[in-house]
Amino acid sequence: MITSCVDFFTMAIRNQGLRSWNALLKSRAQNPLNLVQSLNQGVPLRQQQAHSRDDVPIPSEEPAGPVIKTVIPGPRSVAMKTNLSNVQNTESVHFFVDYEKSKGNYVADVDGNLMLDLFTQICTLPLGYNHRRLLETAERPGTMTAFVNRSATGSYPPVGFQEKFLNVLLSVAPKGLKCVLTMGCGTCAIENGQKAIFMAYQRRLRGGRKPTEEEMKSSIMNQSPGCPKLTFMSFNNAFHGRCMGALAMTHTKWFHKLDCPFPDWPIAPFPKLRYPLDEFVRENRQEELSCLEQVEELIHEFAKKGEPVAGICVEPIQADGGDNHATPFFFQGLQEIAKQNGCYLMLDEVQTGCGATGKFWAHEHFGLEHPPDVLAYSKKMLTGGLYYTEELKPTEGGRLFDTWMGDLSRLLLLETVINEIREADILDNVTDVGIYMLDGLRVLQNRHPLLSNARGLGTLCGVDLPTPALRDEININLRNAGVNTGKCGNRSLRFRPTLLFQRKHVDIFLDIFDSVLAAAVK
Repeated sequence: MITSCVDFFTMAIRNQGLRSWNALLKSRAQNPLNLVQSLNQGVPLRQQQAHSRDDVPIPSEEPAGPVIKTVIPGPRSVAMKTNLSNVQNTESVHFFVDYEKSKGNYVADVDGNLMLDLFTQICTLPLGYNHRRLLETAERPGTMTAFVNRSATGSYPPVGFQEKFLNVLLSVAPKGLKCVLTMGCGTCAIENGQKAIFMAYQRRLRGGRKPTEEEMKSSIMNQSPGCPKLTFMSFNNAFHGRCMGALAMTHTKWFHKLDCPFPDWPIAPFPKLRYPLDEFVRENRQEELSCLEQVEELIHEFAKKGEPVAGICVEPIQADGGDNHATPFFFQGLQEIAKQNGCYLMLDEVQTGCGATGKFWAHEHFGLEHPPDVLAYSKKMLTGGLYYTEELKPTEGGRLFDTWMGDLSRLLLLETVINEIREADILDNVTDVGIYMLDGLRVLQNRHPLLSNARGLGTLCGVDLPTPALRDEININLRNAGVNTGKCGNRSLRFRPTLLFQRKHVDIFLDIFDSVLAAAVK
């Protein structure tokens, strides 16, 4: 049955080629609604104003399109997975990758299949696979030294640490944030952000005095007064990581948390908006106002319980929870509520940072009056870490610390990524291709009733299917037809291409997606 699906999709693509996506979308209207209306009425569309970025460099050896030779996972992947299952659980393994043969926007598996990758190692490859400049950077003597001699940076930083390493991060620091730490991953970034906020909150209460002997000794045994009853607010459908502090603020899937004890911290509702946003302005404003009211009510409720909210953590776009968006109004209101109630605001930009939304940091779209108190980064940034305000900088050594404090060799690669983004105006490409892609998804949504709620910012896009089962089926069928995508929420597909994803890649993706959706209703 699956083999016949592979044959069907492959044959459909070969026979039909790329449909008229390119001509159709190049003439898109500025207002996406006009695009749908024009399709229905058969009238000419206005010319697109955004400029094409076909000049953005991608690897010349990148394939012209997907190549599918077997069902995915193929026989070699299945055998490797079976072998690996002897030493660990492998239910999350989709297929085994041949990273040497993966190029640009295409991922190669061990069975000879080449897929257009719209999930990119869980959203972590800014420039795709085996980018020439990154390979050249990796071969430089300085990079090899940093790679071979991984430093315990918190204790023994290398020569030129700030000039060669930290300045790379400071060159893209969010406006108003001048302090930065490197960490191993996004979860580490979130948890150290939590610690920084808890520490700053208590320093503020102490009024500048040093901790007492009782506070220091009691903290070692997890007792008060050294370990106060502070709380951290998070949101329904949030995902912030899989270690205990971050997982306490994660509310997406049961298997992340089952059997583990967590603190009773406040969980606020995240807005459930209706799409397209410009059609439901009034309804969405009421939804966001209701959520903000409940945020403030929870802060007051926990203060009365003697468990004050020290910090609030939020994603600019909830990713694992279902690609859930909120408008600038919500984030501006959240920041104002936090400041009025003495809470610190931490933005989790692990998945949205490094250009995926068309700006380097997603919160730049929101017009916040002040910088966030903490911003956590990872994924496309190639290393984890956090930016934070001067107020949150610890006053004692070793308080935000681990053995390696990240991986400095990754900062040398990140420097190359940042230079490429600037030199090739890649964020303009992300904005243009994101508009083009979202318009295409809306066309498909109009054509296929199975799709709903097409949404996105930059190339960080998502759609909904009617049921979880159908979403899973579509995801598998897309992979077998040559496109690797990701799942999120209860019934959503999420798309996370590289920053070098171009319109021609969108055309290939939309054509295959169209065939898969058409086959799903037969």
